[in-house]
Amino acid sequence: MKVKRFFAKSMAEALKQVSEQMGRDAVILSNRRVDGGVEIVTALDYDENMARQRLGDQAQQATNGSRLAEMQADQHRRLEDELGRSRDRIREVREKRASIGAGYPGASFASVKESVDAGFGSQVSAPARPGAAYSDELAQMRAEISSLKDLMHGRSAEPQVPAATAVQQRLAERLQEFGLAGELAGSLARRHKAGRLEDGWKQCLKMLCAGVRTSRTEWPDQGGVYALVGPTGSGKTTTIGKLAARYVLKHGADSVALVTTDRYRVAAHEQLFVFGRILNVPVRVVDDSYSLDDILDELSDRHLVLIDTAGLTSSDKGYQEQLAELARSHHNIKTHLVVSATSQPRIMKSVWHCYKMAKLAGCVMTKIDEALTLGESLGFVMETGLPVAYYTDGQKIPEDLHHAEAVPLVRLAVDRLKRLQQQQAVAEGASELA
Repeated sequence: MKVKRFFAKSMAEALKQVSEQMGRDAVILSNRRVDGGVEIVTALDYDENMARQRLGDQAQQATNGSRLAEMQADQHRRLEDELGRSRDRIREVREKRASIGAGYPGASFASVKESVDAGFGSQVSAPARPGAAYSDELAQMRAEISSLKDLMHGRSAEPQVPAATAVQQRLAERLQEFGLAGELAGSLARRHKAGRLEDGWKQCLKMLCAGVRTSRTEWPDQGGVYALVGPTGSGKTTTIGKLAARYVLKHGADSVALVTTDRYRVAAHEQLFVFGRILNVPVRVVDDSYSLDDILDELSDRHLVLIDTAGLTSSDKGYQEQLAELARSHHNIKTHLVVSATSQPRIMKSVWHCYKMAKLAGCVMTKIDEALTLGESLGFVMETGLPVAYYTDGQKIPEDLHHAEAVPLVRLAVDRLKRLQQQQAVAEGASELA
């Protein structure tokens, strides 16, 4: 995503600049009057989910897409202003360096350095030679400018990490083949200080097992009200059908009920009603006549209530309404995010950002059987800290629903990696024969 700010005497001139430099696909994030004219902030390839990721926790304050765009524009202004101030400081240091070199009887090196240090908040001791000191300060300022440029272009500054040994580097590569993101793979690999590659691999798998949190008890045994949220196609309704079928087989149909809040899509309830008829379980729909709390009050005698929700994105009309409905309920609703193991890590994080305002208590992994590797899913739950309650690996009801445990999940991921490596070896052998 490329963001740029334009100034002009009139709105027409500003829009002309935007058209000439950014093209017709540019999105206007904000416009306002400033001294001497108008200011427009625009973006190319604007992605709302990416904007939320870049804003972090601040994005929760954005109640709609327009407010999010304004916040993105404000962040760009602040970064651009800071970039300008950094350039001004570099110019000042260069000018004073030239003045000292010409014998200018002005401010001493110590006072110049003190002002520069104050501007950067650094705690660097004064070097012996003024020339070396200025070089260090200029290098520091250039690093700051480079970091600001990365932020303005949507890139994160590379953290300074110690150089990896050959074993650590190979270990990090294997962890990335496993499916972990590069940063997490490198962090785990660097904890292996010395020893053979296989020893480091086992150590990393143990750390993964320790880092993946899971639910200790199963919902049918514990009871309560559980809601599944997530994007369309992630498997929410099918997972609810599996949970309900498991409960009915074990405890009967008298103390379980299904609820749906999806009143936004045509025929959205059909699959859930099919499950209800097959299992002889009541299905209730939240609508204009019956609120979620009204329905839960009526179902208070049920040991287990499962709530299905609409797969809405932050740009959909009912997105805020649905999440607020869950968050403000006076019932103790344990909301879980449904994450497809076939999703890209960035999409998983984006979905988490969209739904975390619903006070997520954990997550459910679906479509494990369709994913090439499972490291992406394990890395996601480690980074977000969401406990995994269940995972699914097929369409069979309820056989393909499993209570999550860390060690079996990591073992399953290792088996999946071995299978992928075998398939790649066979494919390479076939290509050589051909």
